[in-house]
Amino acid sequence: MEKYRKGRILKGVVTGIESYGVFVQFDSYTGLIHISEISDGFVRNPADYVSVGEVINTKIIDVDEELGHLKLSIKNIDYKEKRKTRRRKIHETPLGCKTLFYKLPFWIENNLKQHSKVMEELQK
Repeated sequence: MEKYRKGRILKGVVTGIESYGVFVQFDSYTGLIHISEISDGFVRNPADYVSVGEVINTKIIDVDEELGHLKLSIKNIDYKEKRKTRRRKIHETPLGCKTLFYKLPFWIENNLKQHSKVMEELQK
């Protein structure tokens, strides 16, 4: 298939992690990222790089069309998509920490009541 050709980068789902590599599932093909194709450095445990169920980008380095297997690599590619986190701006209130000062006695009283109810239930 044209979709699965050498050098192409595809998204797949991690279906298994073994000491020798990572299994990835695509539409009709399965693939293995051998431990030597995870990083240029020493890889002690492939689970340090990916987790089962995670969607990752992989590079195809070889295709076996008869068996429907792919040899994959995540070396030198951004295999994890970076999530964009939106930072909310913090607006300071005119009261500042005074709100905590006013609410603290109320919170303490409620927690003491809750604690005493739990203790009564335990003593029964």
